[in-house]
Amino acid sequence: MRRILFAIMLAVVALQAPAFAAQAPSDILPKGENPAVADVDSVDAEMPTADKYVIMTIPDSLASEVRSLLRGGRKVVRDNSVVDLNEKVLYKGDTIPMVLKDLKLGRYDRGLFNFLFIPKGMWTLGLTASYGKFSTQDLQMFDVISDVDISAHGFSIKPYFSYAFRNNITAGLRLEYSNIRGDINSFGLDIDEDMSFNIADVMYRNESYAASILLTQYIGLTRKGRFGVFNEAQLKFASGSSDFNRPYNGELKQTHSRNFETSLTYSPGLCVFVMPEVSINLSFGVFGFYINKTTQWEDGVRSGSRLTSGANFRFNIFNISLGLAVHI
Repeated sequence: MRRILFAIMLAVVALQAPAFAAQAPSDILPKGENPAVADVDSVDAEMPTADKYVIMTIPDSLASEVRSLLRGGRKVVRDNSVVDLNEKVLYKGDTIPMVLKDLKLGRYDRGLFNFLFIPKGMWTLGLTASYGKFSTQDLQMFDVISDVDISAHGFSIKPYFSYAFRNNITAGLRLEYSNIRGDINSFGLDIDEDMSFNIADVMYRNESYAASILLTQYIGLTRKGRFGVFNEAQLKFASGSSDFNRPYNGELKQTHSRNFETSLTYSPGLCVFVMPEVSINLSFGVFGFYINKTTQWEDGVRSGSRLTSGANFRFNIFNISLGLAVHI
């Protein structure tokens, strides 16, 4: 905030600099003083109103920068007085730096700081859970789709823990269980006499278990360590089964599948400490690739297997997770 105010003040002073030189009377400001840093108390109270000039009060800490700007200087350097690079903090009996190594993007120093957010030796215990439900009955749309009775619900629970083996860098393990169920009791489509059908008694079930290895890097945004962003890499191993039942030629056809999947994903996110030891985390997947092997049975007889792979390089709105974590 101070840097923003400083930049605004420098811009105002630069615009008013000609007024200082051309209009400020020599008997009003003390001899040898820079007009930009003159104290308002030094101005004569009997100053004539006809003389129009601008006088600004500049803090002593900014006086040298303002003088350099008025003399034609154009280079603004980082003011380390705003952030004490040598500041220390006490954590579990150890003194550790508050400001970590500077973040440099490219060849230039942008003045970015990485504040301490997750100290070395901290354990994090967290839980992410989700639940969704959808159902509709007797929905009609333009008299084309009729007699619709569809229901679906799913939930997942993901406990995890991690350990900070370096300042702002953690490694951990996440476990996951998910269950999805969908039913189509009736779904009618009636366009004309030659094009109409009805689907009924369709059921889908999916249950899966997964374990993931996590590596997370945090970047502290504030000195007090309340707000931070993170980059998370996840190596996931998942196994599960699914059942799909539907009528076919007057008989119920059953398809059972078992799958095993390995995936590597990257997820950025935001972490906010709402209490000294409690945080809320929001993350979303933007990159990843997977390898999946599926084996299938039709009415109890094995029908085959297949191996598939793919990659995802776009933001996935369905891969947003919100969780709660405790830090000890």
